[in-house]
Amino acid sequence: MKDFATSDNPAVQEQLQRLAALSLPQGRFGLETITALLERLGNPQDHLPPTFHVAGTNGKGSTCAFLRAILEAQGYAVHTATKPHLVRYNERIRLAGKLIDDVMLASLLKEVLDQSSGLSPSFFEVTTAAMFLAFARIPAHACVIEVGLGGRFDATNVLKRPVACGIAALGLDHEGFLLREEMGTPSDPMARIAFEKASIARPGVPLVTQAYTPEVTHEIVKAARKVRAPVAMRGQEWKAEIVATDLGERLRYIDEAGELLLPIPRLPGAHQADNAALAVAMLRHQQVLAFSADAIALGIEETRWPARLQILGDGPLTARLPNTTIILDGGHNPDAAQVIAAHLSTLESPVAAIVGMLANKDAKGFLDPIAPHVSVLYAIPVAGHDHHAPADLAAIAAAAGVAQVH
Repeated sequence: MKDFATSDNPAVQEQLQRLAALSLPQGRFGLETITALLERLGNPQDHLPPTFHVAGTNGKGSTCAFLRAILEAQGYAVHTATKPHLVRYNERIRLAGKLIDDVMLASLLKEVLDQSSGLSPSFFEVTTAAMFLAFARIPAHACVIEVGLGGRFDATNVLKRPVACGIAALGLDHEGFLLREEMGTPSDPMARIAFEKASIARPGVPLVTQAYTPEVTHEIVKAARKVRAPVAMRGQEWKAEIVATDLGERLRYIDEAGELLLPIPRLPGAHQADNAALAVAMLRHQQVLAFSADAIALGIEETRWPARLQILGDGPLTARLPNTTIILDGGHNPDAAQVIAAHLSTLESPVAAIVGMLANKDAKGFLDPIAPHVSVLYAIPVAGHDHHAPADLAAIAAAAGVAQVH
């Protein structure tokens, strides 16, 4: 089923098949459809626990994982909405720490789809509406919601007053959607990306961000000022860096409230310290939920997030390749490739890469950074999707310097 996981639960599968029939009508951008759908459902998005809303090109999912782990370390029950799913659609909605069960998922999807007559909502709009219903009905202390695509026209961007909004690392991705021609928007690609992401800003709600180039910073500050949202930007209102201490490396975080010496995340990749720092900054710049330094430290250590430089444990795949470390990563744009390449450069053993990419991704921009760190590359198709032909990926990898391609 293209773009959607299947389910062995007949009730869920029936609704997933209905979802699979939905598509985004060409040329339709805006929040009118999701707004109308939510009105039919009683506007559940207006009845959520304190909510953290996170946008970004890379790192927003990891930032959400850190937020959830820290809040749970404090003892809070946390609803979480992330995307995409890896195996099961249920992964998109986590209720008070647990994945939504099949019975509730099937019921919510049916309710939303039944209420959508005449609206022609997209897959993402139905998913978001079901998520809001679940979050409004099940008690919790907090919500962490990841933006799906962009920000301005993302279905999650109907939240009126989250406790904090965050923007993770920015880069070029989904250019066909985010960089389409539109009057009144920035012409520079990265400034346009910033404009789209910063549109999640809300009046009086802290907009907490990483550090960016001057052009990107200008667009973010401009968007925040337009709605009178205070900005807390890395390098200005808060700082974070890796420092050496007597106890080893630590993440030093500083803002006007003081300094914290925090553990380095266990998640692989030096970039995860940046994502952890953004989560800490979002927590420390909101005034609704209390938390301790101990909870921050414990949460950072306990954060887990699959398919991000994930080392696979024992299983059918690793059993077929004894004495081999298998790393799984879902990165798919040039900036993500730079992060992957930085990690690969630290490995001593030869690296064999297995790569499949959707047709709308920048294959050369992705493969060029990792090529110097790969000894052999196997190009594969992506079943059920429009994808780069393996022969084309192999040719790009060979041109980038990979010695062996298959």
